[in-house]
Amino acid sequence: GAAVSVLARQHGIAQTVVDCGVRHDFESAPGLISHKIAPGTADMSAGPAMTAAQCAQAIANGIDIVKRLPGNALLLGEMGIGNTSPASCLAARLGGIDVGEVTGAGTGLDAAGIARKTAVLREALAANASATEPLDALAALGGFEIATMVGSVLQAAAERRVIVVDGFIASSAVLVAARLSPHVLQRCVFAHRSDERGHARLLQMLAAEPLLDMGLRVGEGSGAVLAWPLLESACRILNEMASFESAGVSDKG
Repeated sequence: GAAVSVLARQHGIAQTVVDCGVRHDFESAPGLISHKIAPGTADMSAGPAMTAAQCAQAIANGIDIVKRLPGNALLLGEMGIGNTSPASCLAARLGGIDVGEVTGAGTGLDAAGIARKTAVLREALAANASATEPLDALAALGGFEIATMVGSVLQAAAERRVIVVDGFIASSAVLVAARLSPHVLQRCVFAHRSDERGHARLLQMLAAEPLLDMGLRVGEGSGAVLAWPLLESACRILNEMASFESAGVSDKG
């Protein structure tokens, strides 16, 4: 019943849901993959969110997921409570900017809440000050879902798939992947600029121009699925539209 599920059905897009670390055990269901590493990450304001081994396993999970999926495109999305925080920290650390520039309301904080959130994220960055390389930063400041998406991006790019990137959190995974392997950006289409404050700044870091700017903030990959018909239309225009020459149109100024 989620927004992205409705849109995926409308456009005939296969949907895969991956449990990367929810604090609940789900019964098996069609389209659900369990790659749970732990019931949530550790408190990054007190130390690394993940061990190096946990981060490596999440990346390997993302690689494995893409290897098993058919098709020539990957539409990235996520859902989770609190995951704008690791996205903000990764953008700040890897972008070399103040975390206040990329910290927003998330699920609806007021100004006081944003100030408190920013203060906690400063604590997290200070607690993990030595984690400056991409993989170290991902383990120290990321989430299981972000690390899993990093692996998926790396594998999809290696397979020359089109990667359609959703909002702030998915873009933070692409940022990490691009620092590990810059060529992945050649495969990425950025679906939209979300209403989360840090996303516009993160897109600037990636030199990315999104297709849509509609104030979206629902997540789930819904923005990526909304952008999909534009990509299909672009392919049809390239493949099927007549040129002046083939249509016999005179071009005499």
